[in-house]
Amino acid sequence: MSSLLEGKIAVVTGAGHGIGRAHALELARHGATVVVNDLGSSVSGEGQGRDADQVVDIIAARGGKAIADYGDVGDEDQVEAMVARAFDEFGHLDIVVNNAGIVRDRAIWNMTAQDFDLVMRVHVRGTWLTSRAVAKRWRALAKSDGGSVYGRIINTTSGAGLLGNFGQSNYSAAKAAIAGLTQTLSLELASIGVTVNAISPGGVTRLSSAVSGQEAVEPDERPEDVFDPKDPSLASPVVAWLASEQAGHVSGQVVRALGEELSLMQGWTKRVTTSNGGRRWDATKLGTVMATEIFQTRTPGLRLGS
Repeated sequence: MSSLLEGKIAVVTGAGHGIGRAHALELARHGATVVVNDLGSSVSGEGQGRDADQVVDIIAARGGKAIADYGDVGDEDQVEAMVARAFDEFGHLDIVVNNAGIVRDRAIWNMTAQDFDLVMRVHVRGTWLTSRAVAKRWRALAKSDGGSVYGRIINTTSGAGLLGNFGQSNYSAAKAAIAGLTQTLSLELASIGVTVNAISPGGVTRLSSAVSGQEAVEPDERPEDVFDPKDPSLASPVVAWLASEQAGHVSGQVVRALGEELSLMQGWTKRVTTSNGGRRWDATKLGTVMATEIFQTRTPGLRLGS
């Protein structure tokens, strides 16, 4: 067992299956004690169960430490109880991996408001509530103990949020919101030494298999000596590193981990800029400006349609 995260306490939400499960197992492999959170619902957010127990048992069988939490990340009281429990039982909480999520995929003309609201509730509200619960405690600790704490928040975005995806206007909006939330939290928590980053993982999971039609295999059920680009655990070493002391200088970043590739993503930065010299833009003349200076689809000096 690696000592990269020895002595650290981590919460991983949505850790009963797939990517969250892989993160929990990876953090435990590097010495962290893990609070394995999972409501145990279906991929569409219905029902509840004790799926987290299986992950706790796997970690224990491998010589690690973990406890199960069955709270709903969209419920304020249950999130507060989960975070308070980590502090009460272990004395501190160092790492939060916000991974819990559901899908309700439909084209926008078929999607209900409930489909939209529930996906936003789990992904965005759940990430925000969990981050707020731990941030309040870290800030209080920092005020009483030298001004800084060891704190790592790793949020989960996706290609749907970064690039868009048909039939996922709710999910993509949620994942884009999480990227924005990551940026803001990294600014708000920087003064107390906390880093906040986002991971964009891939792989075939329960959530994605409904779309792809491919069978979802849990990360611990895959052969360790075979590289599969669809393995949901491939992003987990990046999460473990971001949670470690080695990554203390990294914050406000979005890393995409797909197959064998790692990519640092950049968001809405200025690509092309033009100026009207302190004058108001004229909508009737913007066609030429857009074509020649912004989109650069026309050569300056040529009229549109020529």
